[in-house]
Amino acid sequence: MRLLIVEDEKRLAVSLARGLTAEGFAVDVVHDGLEGLHRASEGAYDLVVLDIMLPGMNGYRVCGALRAAGHDVPVLMLTAKDGEYDEAEGLDTGADDYLTKPFSYVVLVARIRALLRRRAGAASPVVTAGSLRMDTAARRVRLGEDEIALTTKEFAVLEQLVLRAGQVVSKADILEHVWDFAYDGAPNIVEVYVSALRRKLGAAAIRTVRGAGYRLEAR
Repeated sequence: MRLLIVEDEKRLAVSLARGLTAEGFAVDVVHDGLEGLHRASEGAYDLVVLDIMLPGMNGYRVCGALRAAGHDVPVLMLTAKDGEYDEAEGLDTGADDYLTKPFSYVVLVARIRALLRRRAGAASPVVTAGSLRMDTAARRVRLGEDEIALTTKEFAVLEQLVLRAGQVVSKADILEHVWDFAYDGAPNIVEVYVSALRRKLGAAAIRTVRGAGYRLEAR
């Protein structure tokens, strides 16, 4: 899943980006409200982590502008302000959740995963495709009775395929959601990870649809 962090405290933003990248997310970071609004409007993000006190345009206005333009991307607001009226204003402008600084990183990740599950319409973090069972909260994958050990990026690539099992997922779509905006390497990096997944799940688990992308075959 691809996240956008809009946070002007650069040390905090970098720390969050590193932690969330290690959790398997693709993360982009900007430090002012106007750039955040531009990126959130133009990019295919699954969630925006949005500070309120920002240069250029505050988080309330960014969130309100996104909602006015019809963007339904989940927004988790971060702020050093902890009054109930501040929280109410954030939610009234269209934010989906609100976290006051200083906050627990563990709680932040849990809130992000909960919002992503809610958007996907999944009450449970466990997704199945045939004998393949993926727990996106515990970051565990089982094939039948066997647990499959995956790297962070392998898990993220497989997650894109499992969430759309039976459908063709393009290489560009996988790149967009698993690697961040700054990635400028070769697109065949996707093929490398798909090959690694086939070695662990079986050669027939992921089918290449020539010219279109990849499809997870439920079995």
